Amino acid sequence: MYFDTLIDGVGSDWQQHFQAEFEQGYMNALAKFLEVEEVCGQTVYPPKPYIFNAFKQTPFKVVIVGQDPYHGAGQAHGLSFSVPDGMNTPPSLKNIYKEISRDTGMNIPMYGNLETWAKQGVLLLNASLTVREGQANSHSKKGWLTFTNSCIEKINRDHEGVVFLAWGRFAHDVCANIDLNKHCVIKTSHPSPLGATKSGKEFVAFMGSGCFTQVNNELKRLGKAPIQWDTLH
Repeated sequence: MYFDTLIDGVGSDWQQHFQAEFEQGYMNALAKFLEVEEVCGQTVYPPKPYIFNAFKQTPFKVVIVGQDPYHGAGQAHGLSFSVPDGMNTPPSLKNIYKEISRDTGMNIPMYGNLETWAKQGVLLLNASLTVREGQANSHSKKGWLTFTNSCIEKINRDHEGVVFLAWGRFAHDVCANIDLNKHCVIKTSHPSPLGATKSGKEFVAFMGSGCFTQVNNELKRLGKAPIQWDTLH
């Protein structure tokens, strides 16, 4: 099947879950859709080897929920909000850096590769794992949301003490069924320039939220090592 060769390096626990999902009709339909995209010459991001990249990193203790991979050339590499070395830092990530700097005193880096966060145990998960070049959310209704929701539910069911960073209403909805007796969900607005300073009845503005310190305080409470947010290389 289309996905089987792409999950080498994914942990055995996830592999078992993935294989069960791959047998479902919606994933067969998604695989056929991606094959057609390829045959028709559509450029899809991230490159195939990076589609499941978020699940190939260190076992996680924090989850940051993104919506869609970057749809510009060379930007997406399978980690939400992250770009490979050599790429300009996208606007949302610039605001993420600004808030970390305000919150923790970190010097703002000139690059946007967040792999070091992933290696410390941050699952950088986009709700859709692929996108057509130049067309945001173009694959979001093709089955990915069902797949990633199943992954979120697995985390909710099978783990304890996971800290979720939910930025923006989309992420709030994705995390709506998280068991707060087992896990922690920290809600803010989205870090994009359009949303970073907005707040609502159930969430605070991203800018000024102190959400990165909140994550580390919760990890310490759980007896887990905090994330070194300023360690990016």
